[in-house]
Order: sequence, then structure tokens, then C-alpha cells
Amino acid sequence: MSILYSGGLVFDGQGEIHENHGVLVDEGRIERFASLGEFDGYRGETVDTTGATLLPGLIDCHVHLVMAGEGDPGAMVAKLTPGQITMRALKHAQQSLAGGVTALRDCGGRDYLEFAVRDACNRGQQLGPTIRASGRIICMTGGHGNHMGRVADGIDDVVKAVREQIHAGCDFVKIMATGGVMTPGVDPEDAHYSAPEMAAGIGEAKRFHRPTASHAQGAEGVLNAVRGGVTSIEHGIFINERCIAEMLENGTYLVPTLAAIDNIIARADAVADYVIEKATRVSEIHKRSIKAFHDAGGLIAMGTDAGTPFNHHGQNGQELALMVAIGIPPKDAIKAATATAADLMQLPAQGRIAQGKQADFLIVDGDPTQDIAKIAEPVHHRAVIKNGLLVDRSLARVN
Repeated sequence: MSILYSGGLVFDGQGEIHENHGVLVDEGRIERFASLGEFDGYRGETVDTTGATLLPGLIDCHVHLVMAGEGDPGAMVAKLTPGQITMRALKHAQQSLAGGVTALRDCGGRDYLEFAVRDACNRGQQLGPTIRASGRIICMTGGHGNHMGRVADGIDDVVKAVREQIHAGCDFVKIMATGGVMTPGVDPEDAHYSAPEMAAGIGEAKRFHRPTASHAQGAEGVLNAVRGGVTSIEHGIFINERCIAEMLENGTYLVPTLAAIDNIIARADAVADYVIEKATRVSEIHKRSIKAFHDAGGLIAMGTDAGTPFNHHGQNGQELALMVAIGIPPKDAIKAATATAADLMQLPAQGRIAQGKQADFLIVDGDPTQDIAKIAEPVHHRAVIKNGLLVDRSLARVN
């Protein structure tokens, strides 16, 4: 059965707003995107978007489905049974979908339990976004994320760890290049894996046709990952001119996750002191780094780090408001959450409004290219559409 969406604006995912256009959907795909005159005589079902904007569903390239945004998410996960962890991961996937996120990338779970959620959602057995998952993060002894990751030291062990993720069924591989904010006793500016270790892990993933993501905050670690051929840098807090130049040369994506630091600082009363100290230290330089990368023409894909402290699934759109707040134009921020994010996640049928693409939409009040709050705040969302079907937005409740 066909449905015509018309009456309002259409953001095509690539940076352009279209007036007086309609989007015709049939069997979960966009059959035609054209000026309204081309739909004269259409007598099928219609959805009136007057006063609103239809855009591709948001794509979040960095979440942790097993974590729920507690003050110490890792400690909470450690207390749960495998069944409880799996069920909360499904709940978080559904909250994200109801909040406008029609595809996401899980950047580190627990014992591959999130893979069951990924498979159920991707096969249509459960309602949820399209999911890509890395499995266990790979880190050095004592490195960032070691409490949940696959600890590996030396080239041979790193290669073996990558093979383990591939054998488990990962969609991409995540390797930790530096220290981080949430792990005690490590410095975000310190490089962890050596350049040869990083290159070996990334190279092994490529050999088996897997993209790679690297938690990389300090400049030295960023360069180790970029020179090793990593697909995306996660966070990129201390990227400098050299990092930016080499990322541009290599076509490396940056996934900023501004919401992670912002939410930690906003709830200083409920987070460990060492976390607050590091978050406060990196906050402003992080913002400057992301803006500099944008201004240089770098590829930015939206990611929130949802699941980290007070960074809730279903509220993913706040990342766009934070991007705009540091000086990124709204159109560029929305493109980062649609077309560019789809390219990073290798989802050719998503992220754009065009013939043949998947009918994954977010419909919001007003014009988000003029007021990013229309996307950032779910109260302004009129509807979420996944594969041409209306999503029950009550699933977005945080409880």
C-alpha cells in the first residue's frame, strides 16, 4: 500500500531543504521523491506534514546498548545476569528508535549479549533500529575499558583479539588507542597501543572486510589509529592540526560524542570525582577540536555515547544541539546524523530521501535547519517511521 507524505518541508539528508515536494512510499521504500505537481491525481493514502519537516531517521554511530546512563554504568552492568543485560539492551534500542534514531552502531557491549538484540531487530523479529555492533572492545592491560573489554598485548595478541570478534560475528572492530575519562588511573592524552599494535589490529580487521573504530582522545593515539588506516576516530578530544591534516588525507571519519562530556559535567554530584576532574579538563578543548575539524572540511558522523552517565537512549538528538552550540551550522549537523552517518555505517539504503531508499523517517515540527531544537527535543517530534511503518513513540520513556 502506498503512502504520500506531503504538505511540509523535506530535508534530503545531504544538506538541502525542499519546499513543495512529496515523498511517495510503497512497501517500505521510497518510490518517488518529486515536486508536488508530479503527484497530481494521486488518490492513495496521504500523511499531511504541513508545518513540519520530513527528514531521514537519525543515525547514531556511537552507543552502548547494555548501559543505561547511571552514574557508574559499568558497575551496574556487572551486577546483572545475562538475561537482564540482553533485555535492557533491547529496551534501549527501542527507546532510541522511538526517539528518532532508525539506525545505530553499538561500540562495545558485554559478552556479545547485544548481538542477540541486533539480530532480532535487523531480522524484524523485534521492533528496533538497524544495528551494527562491534562486540568486545580491544584494549591493552590496564587500558581504558579493560573491565568489559578483551585485553590484548602485543601484535600477535591484538590480531587474535580481532579474530575473536570476527568469529563472534561483529560488524566492525573497535580498538582503544588512548586512555579515557571513565576509567580510573588512565590519562585521556596518553597513547595506549603502540603504532605497530594499532596497525596490526586495523589491518587484520580490513583483511576480513570489517571497518574499524578507535576510541582515540589524545593526539598521539589519534595519529597511531589514523596512520594504521582506521575508519573512524571516536571522541577526538585532543586532535591538532597534524591530526586533522592526516584525517582529511585518509578520509577518516570523526564521531564527536559531545553529549558524553556534557552530561557528566551536568551531573557532577552523581559521578566519581576522578571522572569529573577529567571531564572538566577536556570539555572546552573537545569543543574547539570538533569545530576545527568541521571548519577544515572533515567528515563528521553523529555519535552520542548513549549509555554513559546520564546520557540516555532516546535522547540522542541532543547531540545535534551541542554541535550547533559550538558553531556547526544546523544543516551540517543534521547531515552528520543522516547521510554522513549512513556512509560511515555502510548503510547505502538509509540516511537520504531519494528513490529506492528505505522509508526510515523522522517528522518534526517547524524547520530544524532554522531551529535545531526541533530535532534535539523529542517533544517537537511528530512521528518516527521505520521501514514505512509508524513507530509507537511511547517506547522512548526513560524508566
